[in-house]
Amino acid sequence: MSNRAGDMGMDVQVNRRLNSRYDADTEKEVVQWINQLTGENVPLGRENVAAALKNGQILIKLVNKVYEGTNPLPPTVTKKKHPFKANTMSAPFKQMENIQIFLTAAEAYGVPRTSLFQTVDLFEMRNMAQVLSCLLQLGTECQRNNFNGPTCGPKPTYETKREFTEDQLAASKTVIGLQAGSNKGASQKGMSIGAVRHIADIKADDMSKEGQGIIGLQAGSNKGASQSGMAMGAVRHIADMKIGEMSDA
Repeated sequence: MSNRAGDMGMDVQVNRRLNSRYDADTEKEVVQWINQLTGENVPLGRENVAAALKNGQILIKLVNKVYEGTNPLPPTVTKKKHPFKANTMSAPFKQMENIQIFLTAAEAYGVPRTSLFQTVDLFEMRNMAQVLSCLLQLGTECQRNNFNGPTCGPKPTYETKREFTEDQLAASKTVIGLQAGSNKGASQKGMSIGAVRHIADIKADDMSKEGQGIIGLQAGSNKGASQSGMAMGAVRHIADMKIGEMSDA
């Protein structure tokens, strides 16, 4: 593991974004819970938490305490042989094996697979935010399974079923859903269907008779250049005849 190349290119940006999700308040809540259950003294700080949990021994101790304090255990847990034994060897693959034992036990206890983290997320500090999220979810499942001890994480959600009668289901068919539009707000009240649509407001013309004699700019302008002084139908000369008369003189 010590010879592994460092992140390069887009991996650096991905790592930076994952690390930005690491929350200090969540860390404090999780670390306090771990220390209460296991009697360990995990220090605060992303690097410190990763170093303390990296070998997986504290995680296995944590899940053993959770199993001991839950009665009855979920049906999926009874198939697992516990308490789990942590490997104390310093070999990297043995430490990662401890982490995998914890992940398997947490999933059997009720933690959704989508909330678990990958082994490298902890062992190589790839995504410590996901590690905290998994531990929080384990605390939530402790609340769901009536764990006899301190917990952490948000309260669990439960399925709530609704039963409707046939009359209620039939009445719902007469309701216009909002996806089909709303029958509130703007309406056609006061409008005459099929009436002439005027571009301008004819009521404004009735109020001001002066406006009827004005040509709007959209129809052209009656100002500026005009035909004033021009004789309609006269001969059009190519050259100016007045200049010719001046030169003859």
